Amino acid sequence: MPLTTVLLTLLGSACAFMPPRANIARTPFRVKPDNSEFEGPLDDCNAAIIVPGFLSGSSDFLPLAKLLTARGIPTTVLPMPVWHWLPCLGGRSMRPMLERIDNAVRHLSAAGGDVSAVPRVGYSLADLWSDFRANPGGVFEVGGSSEPDEYPLVEPCGTFLPPPAPPKARVALVGHSAGGWISRVYLSSRSYAGKAYGGARLVHSLVTLGTPHGDAPGPAFKGVAWCNREAKPQGVRCLAVAAKGTPGDRSGALTQSSYAFCVEGSDGSDLDGDGLTPVQSALAFPGAEQLVLDRVTHFPWGDVFGGDVLAPELAMDYKAGMPWYGSENVVDKWAGWLSGEEL
Repeated sequence: MPLTTVLLTLLGSACAFMPPRANIARTPFRVKPDNSEFEGPLDDCNAAIIVPGFLSGSSDFLPLAKLLTARGIPTTVLPMPVWHWLPCLGGRSMRPMLERIDNAVRHLSAAGGDVSAVPRVGYSLADLWSDFRANPGGVFEVGGSSEPDEYPLVEPCGTFLPPPAPPKARVALVGHSAGGWISRVYLSSRSYAGKAYGGARLVHSLVTLGTPHGDAPGPAFKGVAWCNREAKPQGVRCLAVAAKGTPGDRSGALTQSSYAFCVEGSDGSDLDGDGLTPVQSALAFPGAEQLVLDRVTHFPWGDVFGGDVLAPELAMDYKAGMPWYGSENVVDKWAGWLSGEEL
């Protein structure tokens, strides 16, 4: 992706010239989730949290949250603007995102599914700068390695309000694009960058929409490879949703390069997908149920600032009527699964 590649290169290069982290003040991280605070299985509630994809924010998914809520699935979006992604650029640790997911899940669970109970995270520019300098991994191997199992323990900055009560119910997650594999990390009981979240005890279902689940080379896929070293957690229903109808050989440079980025050994021209994630990568989620949609695009390109510039062919398709995963007629094809319906 040309624009994303430029951002990654510029910001990753800046990491190499940053001063020692200890010289910058940071907000202390105080919430230490502990699954020992409750015993035995929790009941399931029909509420969900949407985890935005890479370089997208909560505002991009509010229409989808409204559609799901109207279908009897009270839904909120992980409360975060786009700029909260900056410390993760260049394939670095997703701990900043995982802390946000964990805090939102625990509040929603403690509230028994009341989506209004999910608070915003306090995050200042000083927090951002500290995280950007210290968050490990990535193309420049901040902290010494690009491997998640070798990251040093670095607690993300921010003010995360503790939930007012212990968990009461398990909730659902809907992860778009990278938000899907990051949600898989959250479900795991293995240590990621020094912390095991064990979110499977608090989540009953995960839907991934156009998520690149397949192994591929490069730092950006180190986290995906980490996920693929284990099967999906027992007791958590998982659905991998892919889409086809945007072939790599005639849908523009962004699509072909993105497909090639996701599949080793291909230049992208021989692949089909949603314009960013090819079908075979979106379905490479071990143990998950699968759904392939026809003529559906990755994102509502025509509705977002810069979409016409970043993805002109995809924006044109969207404006001409091609829906995305969150369009009303498409949501009906996968949302019922969250409530236990057959695909």
